[in-house]
Amino acid sequence: MQNTAIAAARPDARPALEARSYSLAYETPGGLVQALKSIDISIPRGKTLGLVGESGSGKTSLAWAIMRYLPRNARELGGDLLLGGESLRATSKSQIADIRGARIGMVFQDPSTSLNPTLTLGEQLAETLIRHRKMSKAQAFGEGEALLARTGITRPAAMMKRYPHEASGGEKQRVVIATAFACDPECILFDEPTTALDTITSRQILDIFQRLQEDTGVAALYISHDLALVSRIAHDVAVIHRGEIVERGATATLFRNPQHDYTRALIAAAPRPDIRLSGPAPDIAAPTVLATQDLTVRYGGRSLLQKLMGRGEAAIEGARKIDIDVREGEILGIVGESGSGKSTIARAIAGIADFNGTISFDDHVVRERGAIGRSYRRAAQIIFQNPDASLNPRQRVGEIIARPLKLYGLAKGSGIEARVAELLAQVRLPADFAGRYPHQLSGGEKQRVAIARAFAARPKLVICDEITSSLDVSVQAAVARLLVGLQAESKASCLFITHDLNLVRQLAHRIAVVYRGDLVDLFEAADFDAQKRHPYTRALLEAMPPPIHP
Repeated sequence: MQNTAIAAARPDARPALEARSYSLAYETPGGLVQALKSIDISIPRGKTLGLVGESGSGKTSLAWAIMRYLPRNARELGGDLLLGGESLRATSKSQIADIRGARIGMVFQDPSTSLNPTLTLGEQLAETLIRHRKMSKAQAFGEGEALLARTGITRPAAMMKRYPHEASGGEKQRVVIATAFACDPECILFDEPTTALDTITSRQILDIFQRLQEDTGVAALYISHDLALVSRIAHDVAVIHRGEIVERGATATLFRNPQHDYTRALIAAAPRPDIRLSGPAPDIAAPTVLATQDLTVRYGGRSLLQKLMGRGEAAIEGARKIDIDVREGEILGIVGESGSGKSTIARAIAGIADFNGTISFDDHVVRERGAIGRSYRRAAQIIFQNPDASLNPRQRVGEIIARPLKLYGLAKGSGIEARVAELLAQVRLPADFAGRYPHQLSGGEKQRVAIARAFAARPKLVICDEITSSLDVSVQAAVARLLVGLQAESKASCLFITHDLNLVRQLAHRIAVVYRGDLVDLFEAADFDAQKRHPYTRALLEAMPPPIHP
């Protein structure tokens, strides 16, 4: 293909970004695997195209191809990618280095992965301005503060001096967005930019983007598996399945009247509060399995030496005087934004965080973590948000699930293998998965293994800490139904922690709302009335995209 330089002038009459019959494959030991098949998209300036589909559908492969970040085993089979009418495939490495950040930007799912931990946020933002807008260091830092202010950061000068670890997830994503807009690009790619954020922060980030888009006229490709979120932000939607775009159209029209079976399946899997997955609430006279009284968790605090020297910071209360109870067979949902104390409460109840106050559980009354013994830990199991961090990568699935069976003497000899096979069947995985390692499984499959391990201990309480937040909508629905079925079958109680009010209203019998360490609301899910709820509960609800259904 002829090497054509990208013109500096912006041809506004042309689409900002196009893919024309673009195909991509990867070379693997098993042969060539096609990731994208004749992709056709077109995004005018000032418009947002939502690209939706499950993991492995090709969404991110398209983004990497546009940014020219393809791995060595990638093979472009045909077609073209155009920025302002100019071929990106025809650019040299030096040309694409000048284009990235200047004419096209990208905002990733996890801002921590796109920020250098050894540089201040200001240095990283200024670097883009110095390189592409030829500013002096002083000019770049001044412009950086102005850009941060546009994203809603109230103290931009102080934020410029912080390192990434000193900023919250929402603050870091604001810095990344400011950097993406720094050079007035023609197009920005967003790859699941709010997945790692809570509902209110996600809404704020989207509002910031929409305001900046109105101001600048930038085009955007918004990649997500969250259909409700895409319905809020995108003008048009393209649905991708196994590397092919199977349906496209105006957002409202497509979601209201989907034509392709795959699109219908995605919409059917989206959480709908009006369709409950769990059974009726336990009788009010049902036995109480768990009760906390004045549960308080503190982080940090000054040592005696620091107090004498007048240094250090006072302890921070992650949770304050929390009083909750869970009935036998009940699912209690706990919701709140990041930092509200949801996971802090879960870790204290699970016995992995120090606490003050009292926890009454399964005939145990404990007032400190050190008093939690073996039988308590068997009866209270926790499933974490990220199975990659909680499954031993050196152990096969069978060994992982068998561990609680051996640890608590729940099976012996050949009975262990039989029980592992039974548990795999319960979480809808084939028996031969016992011989696989975690890296050989998808995200949803790994989370099913974590669920099987938790239920292997025959617990009386299962704590689910954001276990569906990183999963595709269809996988999320399957895992949610699986959990409800296992919970009902085993009669175990459940604490289901999430920031998704639509999902928790499908699952939970009661919902507890936590805000900045305090329990501010507690109500029956079936009797939900927004007007009667705490202002913070209403704020969470207003921040949620409306449920998707035809």
